[in-house]
Amino acid sequence: QIRSPRITGWAWIMILKILETISFSPPIFNFLQFLMILLALVTVLGNALVIVAFIGDKNLRLRSNYFFLNLAISDFLVGAICIPLYIPYALTNRWPFGRGVCKFWLVIDYLSCTASAFNIVLISYDRYQSVYNAVLYRIHQGLTTRATAQMVAVWVLAFLVYGPAIVFWEHVKGRSNFSNGTCKVEFSSQWRFLVCASVLEFLIPILAVAYFNLHIYWSIPRTPPPLPLAGPPPSRLGLLWRMCLPGQLWGSPALYLDSEERKATSQLSTVTQSKSRFKLLRDRKMAKSLSIILIVFAICWAPYSLFTIIRAASGKEDDDPWYNLAFWLMWLNSSVNPFLYPLCHKHFRKAFLKVLCLLLCLKWTEEGILFHYCIG
Repeated sequence: QIRSPRITGWAWIMILKILETISFSPPIFNFLQFLMILLALVTVLGNALVIVAFIGDKNLRLRSNYFFLNLAISDFLVGAICIPLYIPYALTNRWPFGRGVCKFWLVIDYLSCTASAFNIVLISYDRYQSVYNAVLYRIHQGLTTRATAQMVAVWVLAFLVYGPAIVFWEHVKGRSNFSNGTCKVEFSSQWRFLVCASVLEFLIPILAVAYFNLHIYWSIPRTPPPLPLAGPPPSRLGLLWRMCLPGQLWGSPALYLDSEERKATSQLSTVTQSKSRFKLLRDRKMAKSLSIILIVFAICWAPYSLFTIIRAASGKEDDDPWYNLAFWLMWLNSSVNPFLYPLCHKHFRKAFLKVLCLLLCLKWTEEGILFHYCIG
């Protein structure tokens, strides 16, 4: 039975009552447990592929790609530590690893998920800079000092959101609210703290990504640059004729450009137009990818943030299937990120093919293992 809180409205209470009437059957719940293991494997393998590709290919070591590496590290921790430690807890409804491991798991879980959200903001900001400050961005593309400082700042800020509260909350209160068989954060019923934390880890990041996406979209021309209709610009020879001889007598200076100069000028105009069209297509692709990122991030994070605040405000402590589903949906974002970010980039795809080729083209011989690169 839900306790009627003094601080909540009837709308929140009715939402929880409606959700409590819906439950999962045992076969569906067992299928969800299978999906847990599958989700952990996909998350680990996908993000490990990004990390290995970055380490193995020196061409990927640009400033923007360092942010993809940072995102892959945070998501890799989710699949390698957070999900595997939680699976026994979810199956048995009892934490079997002790209080110390519980603290470690909680810190890594909240740290890696928050860092993943902050890395998404950092990647979106980097793409925003590549459009609005394109010249300066290209100059600093090979400089990694600033990128490294931003990567470290992401982890520090992510820890400050939840880390101190996870470590010191029970010491400040002088007691723990949970027994040894339970592993939860001590502030799970403190709705004010959770609202502030959700603003920092979800609302501000999604607004920032939306801001960068809209500005990139608004900066993109709606139509490609038109083909030049006028003749080629006058050369120095043409300008000299215009200054020395009457235009009525000699006509347009463009008539005196020889055929080679006209051809070279036409080629230059074609190259310039091709570059403009290429930049337009690149910026449009960037805007579409940022839109997909924004939608996926909102779908994966919004239910968990909403459920967490509602449960804390209503005083509900017991888990329910819909809250667990929202919890797993947030972790799903870590398995989707490798396919939304690095795999959308040509250089990363080439590096992935090299790594996969090395793994798939191993051939056993009598002497041992020979590495054969795929050709053709």
